[in-house]
Amino acid sequence: MSPAPDLHANLRRAPVQQRSAERLSRILDACAELLDETGYEDLSTRAVAQRAGVPIGSVYRFFGNKRAMAEALAARNLDRYAGMINARLETIEAADWRGAVDAVLDEYLVLKQTVPGFNLVDFGGPQPVPDDPDADANHLLAARLAELLPAQFGRTLDAELRRVILVAVEAADATLRLAFRTDPQGDPKIVEETRQLLHAYLARTLD
Repeated sequence: MSPAPDLHANLRRAPVQQRSAERLSRILDACAELLDETGYEDLSTRAVAQRAGVPIGSVYRFFGNKRAMAEALAARNLDRYAGMINARLETIEAADWRGAVDAVLDEYLVLKQTVPGFNLVDFGGPQPVPDDPDADANHLLAARLAELLPAQFGRTLDAELRRVILVAVEAADATLRLAFRTDPQGDPKIVEETRQLLHAYLARTLD
């Protein structure tokens, strides 16, 4: 299974100073905004540089191409999501796996509704990686959740639990795509159906 994506793994050069880190953050913010405005195909490093207010050379200092930039944005999204989930888990009793699942779903909805570029680049790159199914967004998300949730689930992480988490992620992805096709903010009834689907499926393993 592929390791969790590392933001710096997509960089030609990792930022060392605070000023450089802030410039990288501006570049990724500009990339996210332009993804919403133009889509991935029309995204250009020059447009990102202009939006971020940095020289084009600063973009190429970090990224060799727009794909690497989008993948770094996805890795940042996944890190942000994991942090949001961890914060929620601190408020939930250890044995309350349903509360943990609700937190995972609720925080995803926050990202989906508020984070620029998230509809095109969520937790994986904008295009599938050939011959590497573990690199797609759902596999990357499932791998991160497999690190975060076993203690909350009261289970040791094993092959069965990894498979269950992946199936739950794939099922939620399909129904939430429907929810956001129906309503740009996510049809609340379909979101609730997704919640109940996850509870019912995971109860077979966790109850």
